[in-house]
Amino acid sequence: MSLPEPSRRDTRLDHYVDTYAERTHGLQVSAVRALFAVANRPEVVSLAGGMPNIADLPRMELGASMDRLIQERGVQAMQYGAGQGELFMREHIIEVMAEEQVHAHPDDVVVTCGSQQALDLVTRIFIDPGDVILAEGPSYVGALGTFHSYQAKVVHVGMDAEGIEPDALAHAVVSLRAAGQRVKFLYTIPNFQNPTGVTQSVERRRALVAVAKEHDLLIIEDNPYGLLTLEGSPMPALRSMDSDNVIYLGSFSKTFAPGFRIGWALAPHAVREKLVLAQESATLAPPVFSQFAISAYLEEFDWRGQIVAFRDMYRERRDAMLAGLAEHMPAGSTWTVPNGGFFVWVTLPEGLDSQAMLPRAVSARVAYTPGTAFFADGLGSRNMRLSFCFPTPERILEGTRRLGEVISAELEMNRTFGIDPGAARHHDLQTGPAPDIS
Repeated sequence: MSLPEPSRRDTRLDHYVDTYAERTHGLQVSAVRALFAVANRPEVVSLAGGMPNIADLPRMELGASMDRLIQERGVQAMQYGAGQGELFMREHIIEVMAEEQVHAHPDDVVVTCGSQQALDLVTRIFIDPGDVILAEGPSYVGALGTFHSYQAKVVHVGMDAEGIEPDALAHAVVSLRAAGQRVKFLYTIPNFQNPTGVTQSVERRRALVAVAKEHDLLIIEDNPYGLLTLEGSPMPALRSMDSDNVIYLGSFSKTFAPGFRIGWALAPHAVREKLVLAQESATLAPPVFSQFAISAYLEEFDWRGQIVAFRDMYRERRDAMLAGLAEHMPAGSTWTVPNGGFFVWVTLPEGLDSQAMLPRAVSARVAYTPGTAFFADGLGSRNMRLSFCFPTPERILEGTRRLGEVISAELEMNRTFGIDPGAARHHDLQTGPAPDIS
């Protein structure tokens, strides 16, 4: 007697895999978020994430302020709000941007759930699948994820010690358009850029604005770190140089606290209208209670003095990072010297791969973000981003010591097995900028 043929029963982990929209294929796991589970272990010195240190905020006084807010204005603060954001919040935002010579009207501000949502809304209203976005190479990993989710093509523009090279920007726009590509905007972080820490000079900013105007190119200026300068006064924003062709994105996450999730976009009037409609379709309104809370902070506390305290604290940590790198990094390593923000960009000796080395670094109880996370084209294998914002100076010094030992061990292993450092040159020709190298 013959047995019946067994029926085939394929299994799929995701029943809806054929149902998702095509744009979901652009959704990617953030390299930074993927590190959090490991990097947050107490025995690991995390130089990976860009989490601000808010421990020095006046938390007792802030708690009393929140208590008064609930008691006196809770009915309004816990209700639905305007899609554009509350007028009092937008007026405070105008006051904050004036620190960087931006003069605008509250009507042209759209409040968002952090500047990340502002970036998402801008991308949504401008990008069709296949459109080109120009961005620094390397660029912010969160922006790259957003751009990919809307099926944009990201083209990196070269940088030097002063930021994006204007000639390279002009060449990219002309050549891409000549090839039939639709170049929609330039995305740039002019102050203490994430991940490199590089800051555009005033002359470079003027040159970029001139190139963009000449080629009818919109600029998206992402500026979460601008007030956290560690040397001198804040730089004038690109928006201060061209109010018609620059959309400015800002945030309270770095200058106050990220948990409130309040950012904004300052845009030309017609663009503002589209952003409000996109915001209403996404969330109805940005977080109302957070707007009341941040406005209370700006009214009742010395927020400028608090930023000065943040600068002093981050300067000490930046200096610890630079001292640790100078003491512990092996020959052939270089790094940027930022004058603000949160990050240092390290270029490893030839023949090393930061992505491949990461498991061994975590085993040695130190974490960083591999450079490949910040490129849309797979480059950056010789780079890593180190963050100095959250660990104490003592932990930073210990972290650089551990990292130096890991890199030295990698180099020794290459020598032991006769690996030619030059073999990596054709694999990763672009390693990102190396200005102000130590």
